Amino acid sequence: MAEFSNDNISKALSILGVKNNNQGTSTGQQNFGEGDLVNSYSPVDGLLIGSISSSSKKDYEKAMGSAISAFNYWKSLPAPQRGEIVRQYGEKLRNYKEPLGQLVSYEMGKSLQEGLGEVQEMIDICDFAVGLSRQLHGLTMHSERPGHRMYEQYHPLGVVGIISAFNFPVAVWCWNTALAWICGDVCIWKPSEKTPLCGVACQNIWAEVAKENDLPEGISCLVNGDYNVGEFLTEDERIPLVSATGSTRMGRIVGQKVASRFGKSLLELGGNNAIIVSDKADLKITIIGALFGAVGTCGQRCTSTRRLIIHDSIYEEVTSKLSNAYTQLKIGDPLDETNHVGPLIDKQAVEMYLSAIEKAKVEGGKVLVDGGVLSGEGYESGCYVKPVIIEAENTFKIVQEETFAPILYVMKYTKLEDAVKMQNNVKQGLSSAIMTTDLREAESFLSVSGSDCGIANVNIGTSGAEIGGAFGGEKETGGGRESGSDAWKIYMRRQTNTINYTDKLPLAQGIKFDL
Repeated sequence: MAEFSNDNISKALSILGVKNNNQGTSTGQQNFGEGDLVNSYSPVDGLLIGSISSSSKKDYEKAMGSAISAFNYWKSLPAPQRGEIVRQYGEKLRNYKEPLGQLVSYEMGKSLQEGLGEVQEMIDICDFAVGLSRQLHGLTMHSERPGHRMYEQYHPLGVVGIISAFNFPVAVWCWNTALAWICGDVCIWKPSEKTPLCGVACQNIWAEVAKENDLPEGISCLVNGDYNVGEFLTEDERIPLVSATGSTRMGRIVGQKVASRFGKSLLELGGNNAIIVSDKADLKITIIGALFGAVGTCGQRCTSTRRLIIHDSIYEEVTSKLSNAYTQLKIGDPLDETNHVGPLIDKQAVEMYLSAIEKAKVEGGKVLVDGGVLSGEGYESGCYVKPVIIEAENTFKIVQEETFAPILYVMKYTKLEDAVKMQNNVKQGLSSAIMTTDLREAESFLSVSGSDCGIANVNIGTSGAEIGGAFGGEKETGGGRESGSDAWKIYMRRQTNTINYTDKLPLAQGIKFDL
């Protein structure tokens, strides 16, 4: 085990069964993987946390065989019994919340509060799924034919493939898996190659539940590696649904490949989220909402606030207050709860951050709060950057793109309808918000002529979502919906049933056979 600057990390890794030079996992087994080593370095201090072996095609086939076998068992269990297993997994997460949250924070770089919050999201979706396991309802309807009854029901799909991103290394997997499990599906998961140890930890926790209940290990399978391993999932006709979270570029590839074999895809892709700040806004909550939305997780949330569209009459006041708030941010080790902002995920992300700032300047942007890379004691990883505010136009090419970094573009509007057009005039359509105390403005923003995003908020920011509602967006965000509401339906196949309980057989269109 490596020696880490924070003793709690070594302890957390030990508790979760994640060891240095751990040779990968699949279907709950350690030392399983024949591919190249994948090294996980923490953006917090640049240290090597551990290494795993990526999954070869042979490894993948072994995992798939295990999953297919487990599905035949799992789908036969009544849904409430499957819910009981999910409940037990949620209880395990409660027991492991602190060490798993610390690992999330250390391997990904988000604040400890956010790491613990991510595990809490896993617990919450397990609770949601347990209740849902008794509510997988269909519909009944009246038939046009006498003596007939019609109804709809839902059946499990089979093996669900999950490809997750580094920024939420555990929660998004659980959003999918908890619902898929209670629906009767089994799951095969490829976590981000940037945060593979979080995947190993979640799989180890599942292995405890499986062992205690004498369950087939293939109900939850893990494969590790880069996009090549992801292609095993997208090209496999045995996987009816692939849920993929990541960039729009990645989603376009996944969507096309899955569609080419007539599979289903659930895509959660990029966001270019805006907050409209009305002249009737409560500025106290506006500044808090904009600040957290822009710098939380160091701007690496798909729901991060990228644009602030401010009424011209209060533009100077808002930008002044926000700029002053930026000066109070503490940047550093995310495991230190006094810090507000942790590092970017890696040096490649740092380069993208610097490039975006320069592009904004070239297009005519005015920097209101300077950015830059931090160096010196505590910043040895080279991944710590300063959140930046840039005055820009919505039409700038760089503003139209999603940059996964703490860059906030501010701009002016005069009429609300113009602000809404600016908000909507990007290719992404994930999250949006308006800050206003005017009921008419709020309702207009939420109307059919308002925000075109999958998430539209009033007097809260763009970042953060409760598991009770369906999460997802439109346009190049992919159109997928995960987590709450009726998102469970995508993990099942719908079947329409008609029962004739008479001794007659009326045919469609009045056709008769006199036999």
